[in-house]
Amino acid sequence: QVQLVESGGGLVQPGGSLRLSCAASGNRFSINAMRWYRQAPGKQREWVAVITSVGSTNYADSVKGRFTISRDNAKNTLYLQMNSLKTEDTAVYSCNADIKSWTGNVRVYWGQGTQVTVSS
Repeated sequence: QVQLVESGGGLVQPGGSLRLSCAASGNRFSINAMRWYRQAPGKQREWVAVITSVGSTNYADSVKGRFTISRDNAKNTLYLQMNSLKTEDTAVYSCNADIKSWTGNVRVYWGQGTQVTVSS
């Protein structure tokens, strides 16, 4: 079984920065694309960014130029560097990943989420 565990959330003032991490653990697996999503109170979950296994990236327009997605394949870890944070970035941030098991099956795994609050 594979687990994704996020960390790095917290309270930050507008204009500040945070770095989120998402670590994958388990036995005998490989990771394809990895993504960040967020869900603000009373709103639907929103896709934030994606990174492929070879490092190609794409971002939602709302975060482009402020957020940077990256990954360390040796550590099976996904990152989201968030700069110039705005109050509207407040949400629970979750990672997901397309993970291929030793059997060859691919399924999507989700982390439990980490709270990011941007407030003065």
